[in-house]
Amino acid sequence: MVKLKKLDKFSGRKGPLLLIIMDGIGFGKKDESNAVHLADTPTLDSLFSSKFSVPLIAHGTAVGLPSDEDMGNSEVGHNALGAGRVFSQGAKRVNADFESGAVFNGALWKQIVDRGKNGGAVHFITLLSDANVHSNLNHLYAMLNNLAEIGIEKARVHPLLDGRDVAPRSALEYIKPTEELLKKIRNEKGFDYVIASGGGRMNVTMDRYEADWDIVKRGWDAHVNGIGRGFGSCEEAIQTFYNEDVNDQYMGSFVIVDENNAPVGAMDDGDSVIFCNFRGDRSIEISLAFDSDNSFDKFDRGRTPDVLYAGMMEYDSDAKIPKQFLVEPPVIDKPVSEYLVNEKIGMFAISETQKYGHVTYFWNGNKSGYINEEFETYVEVPSDKIPFDQAPKMKAHEITEKTIELLETGNYKFGRLNFANGDMVGHTGVAEAVIEAVNTVEVCVEKLLDVVKKLGGIAIITADHGNADELYVIKKGKKSIKTSHSLNNVPFVIVDYGYNDEYTMTGIEKPGLSNVAATLCNLLGYEKPEDYDQSLISF
Repeated sequence: MVKLKKLDKFSGRKGPLLLIIMDGIGFGKKDESNAVHLADTPTLDSLFSSKFSVPLIAHGTAVGLPSDEDMGNSEVGHNALGAGRVFSQGAKRVNADFESGAVFNGALWKQIVDRGKNGGAVHFITLLSDANVHSNLNHLYAMLNNLAEIGIEKARVHPLLDGRDVAPRSALEYIKPTEELLKKIRNEKGFDYVIASGGGRMNVTMDRYEADWDIVKRGWDAHVNGIGRGFGSCEEAIQTFYNEDVNDQYMGSFVIVDENNAPVGAMDDGDSVIFCNFRGDRSIEISLAFDSDNSFDKFDRGRTPDVLYAGMMEYDSDAKIPKQFLVEPPVIDKPVSEYLVNEKIGMFAISETQKYGHVTYFWNGNKSGYINEEFETYVEVPSDKIPFDQAPKMKAHEITEKTIELLETGNYKFGRLNFANGDMVGHTGVAEAVIEAVNTVEVCVEKLLDVVKKLGGIAIITADHGNADELYVIKKGKKSIKTSHSLNNVPFVIVDYGYNDEYTMTGIEKPGLSNVAATLCNLLGYEKPEDYDQSLISF
């Protein structure tokens, strides 16, 4: 059992320690491109100028991604916050197995190849972009080329269009080279490699936290059964949606059909299906749809062909989703919550549906469920099921009221919450809505600080990555709306109403999200675990 040692010089405060994660709120330029700057935020402005405020790195190698050009995301951000250390993540972990050839030498890949040699098609469902947040198209290309070299004659690609972690209308930048590769294989090998179906990531297949199973159903219908709006090519589908003023991430499902209006890529018995995304949150539901038996009741799957389904990674290690996967995920052991429950510290985690798994599953090291239900309470506030620019307040006020209720019971020494507004509304690219989202977080933070002060506690305000801080970028003199995460640093502020010179900020040269867990331990009166990254405070 992992245990903490008590500090000699500090035992914490009588009140609770509250961690407020302002998802997607970072430090950007102080100009019209930054919704955080444009918003009316006197409380946050004051906090950011405090001597107990330090910017944290929330992207790139600081959160386990391949390079510092890789934007952070909520998954790796909450992993780092909860784990107190940096683990190889997402693309970095998958890249290693592709570079070493481990993917192609594994038993699962050989099963897929054997099915292909027996006439089964290999289907690839993937978020088609190079953002390295959920997927990377280079992994798709490597697998297609490997199959072609081996002599597998039939492959189908089912692209999910991004427009969220990349530019809003960049789909053709990824579709065109994909089509070129498929055409090259067709011409050189005479094989049947084509795009079969697709849709926008926020409308097709990639739901998370069971917010809207209809999204998954639309993907299932298109990918598996060839049911959807028919087009002669993927480029035709995309251009049609653009003409209808629909951006990539919100496109409906579409199916590529032949001259007889029949789908070119419906799945059949004996086929294999690879879900190429490596990030877990938006991969779990579609994996359940493929892996579940006849007891599956989330939607009517209709025809369920006998396919071999594989995820890129294991998306939930506790629930064993999916049953088969190509790349082993990072093993994240000893998250800070495990230490705290072993000290019998009561704690809660709360967010709305869109970020609920981030303060639970990802925070706990990619493990679902409670670590110890005796000392933990998890609260999920159901998210709206409409585009978030239409309701930029989201559920921030409901989260705030429930958090106050939990704090005032006196049963919890530590609480953590996530306000999703800056990220989820930030992804829409609608400036007025993003500003309102930040204004909402400002009001809620101020209200929570009043309660923490009344209870004699401490608050920490931080974020997992940037987004709302970069509404657009200027390239070659042209303004381009930006809906993806930023590479900007994020806030970290300690608000300690009982402070009496017990500690100072450590002054780490390049502080990051992984330094937060040790700081939480210190502020609760404990030494940091030996293998955790350095605390942001010293005594």
